[in-house]
Amino acid sequence: MLSFRSHRRVAFVQAAFFAAFALLASPLAGSLVAGSALAQGAAAPKEAKEAKEPSVGQSAARERQKKCGAEWRALSVSDKAAQGPKWPQYYSKCVKRLKQIKA
Repeated sequence: MLSFRSHRRVAFVQAAFFAAFALLASPLAGSLVAGSALAQGAAAPKEAKEAKEPSVGQSAARERQKKCGAEWRALSVSDKAAQGPKWPQYYSKCVKRLKQIKA
């Protein structure tokens, strides 16, 4: 015999299944599928555009990220604990340090 909670859970799953089936069997399902195909076709020309060149600031940020990442991977476990236990904290300190060196 099912408990009250188990009975409610089974009823919920059955209702969700029948609702999904009713949605798929409805006449709107064909238009939804066609609409999603049109949306995918409309997205294709946007992807075909060439990517813009990154700005000077974006290029500099990418270089700092690469340098900080290489430093982070080179650190041992004990060094990482001394620098800050997690990547975001280390990265923040590293970016500040690199910006000060550049300025």
